[in-house]
Amino acid sequence: MTQYAWAVIGAGPAGIAAVGRLLDHGIAGQDIAWIDPEFAAGDIGGKWRAVPGNTHVALFLDYLNASPSFRFAEAPPFELNELDPQQTCPLGVVADPLVWISQQLGERVRPLRTTATDLALSNGQWSVRTEQGEIRSKNVILAVGSVPKKLNYPGLVEIPLEAALDPRRLDGPALDGATVAVFGSSHSAMVALPNLLSTAARKVVNFYQSPLRYAVRFEDWTLFDDTGLKGQAAAWARTNIDGEQPARLERCRVNSPEFQERLQECDHVVYTVGFERRQLPLTPQWGPLQYDTANGILAPGLFGVGIAFPEYRIHPLESGQYRVGLHKFMQRLNDVLPLWLHYGAGHSNPAPELGTLDRCAAPAFAS
Repeated sequence: MTQYAWAVIGAGPAGIAAVGRLLDHGIAGQDIAWIDPEFAAGDIGGKWRAVPGNTHVALFLDYLNASPSFRFAEAPPFELNELDPQQTCPLGVVADPLVWISQQLGERVRPLRTTATDLALSNGQWSVRTEQGEIRSKNVILAVGSVPKKLNYPGLVEIPLEAALDPRRLDGPALDGATVAVFGSSHSAMVALPNLLSTAARKVVNFYQSPLRYAVRFEDWTLFDDTGLKGQAAAWARTNIDGEQPARLERCRVNSPEFQERLQECDHVVYTVGFERRQLPLTPQWGPLQYDTANGILAPGLFGVGIAFPEYRIHPLESGQYRVGLHKFMQRLNDVLPLWLHYGAGHSNPAPELGTLDRCAAPAFAS
């Protein structure tokens, strides 16, 4: 059975960052197993390329330049480099350099093109069972990503979220004369609504719970940074939701008396009600594991990062939020990876002095 010091499960933005930072911290490439079925920038590369992002180009570039092991300075020219740093962009523009970095990292570590199915701790090491066999590793980082949440309203034809967020996938006669229900008022909802209104659907009904929330950028922080609307979605919402609604768009609170009647008018549905962690590899010893939101630890030698295991932070002028975004995943690793290096399952490293638990050098990020 092949032995490793570290195994990283997932090759989306968080998994890419984890591999890069492990190399930055001096972990030898042959000691890192990287497990993913595709190595194509995760869901950003596979599902969300057409989605307008809500992050400024400058922060994407911060992420790409944060790890020396990414070698992004050596990359061929990408469209992202030519854009206004203070504007947003489609996620496909970010996916292209992520795929390039994955290819570079894959040549220096041990990529395993498969899916992890089981985790078990024994004799101070983790056994990681995959569809192609089993490996052992002293430490495991889970960067498994997330999937869209769904509600259960039977009798409606569901339009997958990835289709609703891509105008090209909504082309055709399937929605001619349809009445489409859209649940939610998130960034995804404000992208799906104009896409659906551009089809031949008769009407679109947006079911919501509360007023829209907008992110507001200040000099050194952003109000509602992780929960508020930004970019193209925010601009559309201000004009068409909190402004004058388009003729074929209606809105209805889910707790209003007319909810059931309005829902019965619909024949199709899109759920834009958030995301939930993708199913984890099973850990039969403990069952479902909870992670520490302050440091990403699930168990000795087992850690989580990315949208599946986001940091929770409270700003003095707002309630707590889970921090999600490429540059935030990198910030998170800068903070916690030095700790993870001393929290393995099968070896007792001497605890570092408080003042020596420093980050690996990396550029500073804006909020």
